[in-house]
Amino acid sequence: MTPLQLAMAQMRMEGVVIDTNVLVAAGFNARSASERVLAAIRARRFQLVWNEPTRRETELILRRIPLLGWDKFGDLFWPEGEFTGHVDPHDFGFIEDPDDRKFAALSAAAKVPLVTNDHHLLTHRNRIGLNVLTPGAFLARAEEKARP
Repeated sequence: MTPLQLAMAQMRMEGVVIDTNVLVAAGFNARSASERVLAAIRARRFQLVWNEPTRRETELILRRIPLLGWDKFGDLFWPEGEFTGHVDPHDFGFIEDPDDRKFAALSAAAKVPLVTNDHHLLTHRNRIGLNVLTPGAFLARAEEKARP
């Protein structure tokens, strides 16, 4: 069991990879499903799973948006959520946007869902063989799992 899997098991949290567009959507709409996903991560209902390439891209994009910035979201990247295993974005060359491949590859390597609003990723969800969900679908699934 990897340190990430051990931490999630001990805390009984489901891991999740969050695409940058979810953070952007949350930053612009405080009542969105995207914001509710981030609030659940902050409340430690879920564990954001990240690696250096996804964190770096997220920070780069958020710093380019003056109304958002990195400071609003940097607290989500807890050290225990870092995935240090092998991730190969080249396996996802069929995804049109090369920047999206790193998120799909991380989700596959860590074996956790990918939450995104990205049409390219959502379109390929069956081909990817991953659990690729919109923020609303992720929350609905989490609520369904929580029911007795």
